[in-house]
Amino acid sequence: MDYQLISLRTLVGDALNAAFEKHSNIFVLDADLAGSTTAAQFAAKHPEHFVETGIAEQNALSAAAGIAVEGGIPFFVDFSLFITGTCWTQIRQACYGNLNVKMIGTHNGMDGGYDGATHHANEDIAVMRAIPDLTILDPSNPDELYDAIDCAIAIKGPVFIRTTRGDVPNLPATERIAPGKAQIVCDKGQDFALIYEGSTTDLAMRSFEAALQRNLNGKLVNISSIKPVDTKLLRTLAQDVKRIITVENHSVIGGVGSLVAETICDIPSHAPLYRIGVNDVFTESGPGDALKEKYGLTVDHVLSLLA
Repeated sequence: MDYQLISLRTLVGDALNAAFEKHSNIFVLDADLAGSTTAAQFAAKHPEHFVETGIAEQNALSAAAGIAVEGGIPFFVDFSLFITGTCWTQIRQACYGNLNVKMIGTHNGMDGGYDGATHHANEDIAVMRAIPDLTILDPSNPDELYDAIDCAIAIKGPVFIRTTRGDVPNLPATERIAPGKAQIVCDKGQDFALIYEGSTTDLAMRSFEAALQRNLNGKLVNISSIKPVDTKLLRTLAQDVKRIITVENHSVIGGVGSLVAETICDIPSHAPLYRIGVNDVFTESGPGDALKEKYGLTVDHVLSLLA
């Protein structure tokens, strides 16, 4: 499979600028990371709609809540760890009030690389999907990132968008991203279903291609909506294929694998589920690709579970 790679966080500022052309009541909030998240591109074009709080993430989320109450559409853009970890109480309160707060978390999973465990967001799905009334979208390509922002604006309530720093295939979307909808990207048979979230798109596609070369014919599934999840599709897959593999740049506790397990667990008979992700450990500092290899996010690991 031949494709170029791109980091979605490099498009965040451009995507927000595009959204502002249609929704002039958008505000973007930053906590001293606008250069890294590319929110600076929005600030350069719309400084009157950009709020810089400095390293005060909880204040930024609280200010976003205030903007939402006043009728604006705030987007708090930061590393996933600092949104979901540092601001968890503020997020929960905003969700309790069903406030129209939007969050874009970059550098999810181990994408923080050399910054190490203090910056790696291996728990962001787990802690966020436990909060009621919160929509979680996980785009896997540029089209889906733009779609996710449009979806977030259309939803009258809190939304969290995970946006990878690592590279994903620069391919067009097979379908429009939508809450509660997963996509079967490629369907070659019933041997397996390989389910991935945004930041493991490249790994999933390379693994799928390698499986086909070994005459293992399955389905490649993009779970771009973490919450709500496509319950119908997951339950159908669980009864149609011989095994399910989930791959995620996240802890195996509480993430995509856990979500799939919870969704299919009460079916009397279903395919076995194998989860690939970070085990119950704090990850270390290093190059992103090397870290993912060390913690088991590899084509060989996927193939070993398909044999």
